[in-house]
Formats: sequence, C-alpha cells, structure tokens
Amino acid sequence: MTTSGRISQSAFDGSRLRVILLLDLYEGAQEQFLEAYEHMRNKVASVPGHISDQLCQSIENPSQWLITSEWESAPPFLAWVNSEEHVETVRPMHSCVRDTRSMRYSVVRETTPDRPLSDTATAGLQSAVRVGDGVARHALTFTVKPGSESKVAELLAGYESPKAQVDDTTRLRRTSLFMHGNRVVRAVEVEGDLLAALRHVARQPEVRAVEEAINPYLEQDRDLTDPESARLFFTRAALPAVHHVTAGRPEPEGLRRHALYYPAVRGRGMDLARFLAHQDEAAADDPDSPVYASTVFQRDDIVVRLVDVTGDLDLDPPAALGIKGPGRAAELRGLLDGAAIGVEGDLDSERNLNRLLSHADMLPVTDRSAAAS
Repeated sequence: MTTSGRISQSAFDGSRLRVILLLDLYEGAQEQFLEAYEHMRNKVASVPGHISDQLCQSIENPSQWLITSEWESAPPFLAWVNSEEHVETVRPMHSCVRDTRSMRYSVVRETTPDRPLSDTATAGLQSAVRVGDGVARHALTFTVKPGSESKVAELLAGYESPKAQVDDTTRLRRTSLFMHGNRVVRAVEVEGDLLAALRHVARQPEVRAVEEAINPYLEQDRDLTDPESARLFFTRAALPAVHHVTAGRPEPEGLRRHALYYPAVRGRGMDLARFLAHQDEAAADDPDSPVYASTVFQRDDIVVRLVDVTGDLDLDPPAALGIKGPGRAAELRGLLDGAAIGVEGDLDSERNLNRLLSHADMLPVTDRSAAAS
C-alpha cells in the first residue's frame, strides 16, 4: 500500500466507506428513538450503494448509542445524506437526540475469517493512504432574496472575526466567503476538530449578530433560537468538501484564492465534482500549472471549486477552469447546465472560455486567515 502526500481528502478513491454516528439520547427517549431508527433503516436499505448497518448501545451509559453503516463507496452515501429524502427520514430522530457526531472513513485494511491477514489487495480497500495536512475543510451555501445581494455582502464582510483558538487542539485557520448572484458560499479551514470549531463559531456574539442581521434576506426562513429550525437550515446548507489536493512543490509567493461556481446538469453533480478532482490531481503534477491547491465542494447539482493560484485567472483560462488537456473542455461542457452558465456552443473558442470563466468566478466578499501561532 502506498501513501499520497498531495491528496489529503477525497471521496473518489473507490474504497468502501464506513460511517459512524454517535448519539446521546434524552432520558426516556429510547423507545421513540428505536421506532425512528426502524423507519430510517427500512428507508436506507433500498438506497443504491448501501451495504449494511448496525445499531449499538453503550454497555457503560445506556443513553449513548452508535449507528454504523457500510457503503460501496463515498459518492452514493453523500448523495443520500445530502438529499431532501434523508432530511425528512431522520427528522423523527431529532426530538430524541441531545447530541450527535458523524464521522466518515475509507476502509483501508480489514481482517475476515476467510481471508489471510496479508491479503491487502481486497477489492474495495483504499489503495493509497492519504498523508493529509492536518486541516479539515467544510463549506455552507445558501441563497438570499434577489436584490439584497449588496446588503448581505456588506453584512458578511463587516463583522469582527471570532477568536481563532477554540481549545488546546482546535484552531480556526481560514474563512473564505464568496457570492455568485444571490448564492453565498462560506468555506472554512480548521486545524483539529471541525465540529468543535463550528460550534465555537456559532456561539460567538459577533457571529450570532450577523446571522440574525441576514435572516430577513434569506430565501429559506430560519429561526436560530429554535434548535429544529437551525438544524434543518444548516443541514440543507452543508456543502461538503469531496476532494482536496496540493501541488507537490514549495508554496509560491503571491497566491490568490478564487472560488469558481459550476452548476451541473441535473443529477450529474457528483460526476462533475469527480471530473474536476481528477483534473486538479493532474494540475498538481504539472510544475507550470498556476493552480497550487484546490478543494472541490459538492452537494446535489451545486459544485464549487476553491483554488489558490499564482497570477490572474484569465492568464490561463483552461487551467483556471480545470479543463487543461485535449477533450477536457468538451467533457466539462457535457456536465454543465448550459442554461445556467449562459454559454452556447463548445468551450474550445477563446471567447466562450473567457465567458465561462467570467461567469464561474465568484465575487470575493472576505478572506480571513488567523495569525500564525
């Protein structure tokens, strides 16, 4: 088994996925929880890519439960967990659960009774172990009412940054916020525990104030004082990072961060994210590529690519868009929603490439990095 130092996060390695959900139940909620679990179990059993699941109860604390599930790979799980059907399926559990924590793992090695310990070539195991860079990445996306974009951008750019240090092991590293029309994308980088960092940020007075200030402008109503309303909003707003790659060369000076928005053909969001991920892997091996690092975020048909580049994007539009190489422009064109990008015809012409780049390039609102500790 090899290691990969460049790809620190990926949903596209083809390995089986183990999902672990830790739950802490309210006192007396066990029966209601078991009924809700049976409903969810029956639903998920028919989801493509699902293999099995287990429900476990702690032998030390009866209110602590564990749900594990195994999937053929990460993409079918992500498609399910990010779907509206999943939101509705797990809703009955919310009133039973005091706290939850979800973790997702690629299966690297395993021991089974009918296979020798040395057999690491079993299908479905991760072939290259990721070294990682100690950073967790996540994003949120939501839309605001048309006509309110400039006011929302002003509010989101003007608040005081929360304290970077969360605890002894967790620290906010960077927050980047962009807009595309009336869509907002907020990406965060965290050293340590992502969930602890998100909860830390949500408790900060300056953050709560700006969240309340933008409430009247949101297309999806929410009440942050109501735990169920807040939970549903942030569940639907989650934009998971599905791939991150960094070039295997020293970080150049003068890197600039951009976010590019790719509206996918209906039902092809994961295919588009996979295409861009593979393109960025190739760019990471090219010493002349202006793209130094890339994170691809995807939910349903929304794909956002966060890139750190040298120079301006328009100096090399194919590299900036992730379509360097013969036939790549046509492949991307087949995955994009033509009506949404406003580009007719192929992407081989310089005019169409520049139009697509101009359309995809999101408006930067704020990009804040914590001071080095």
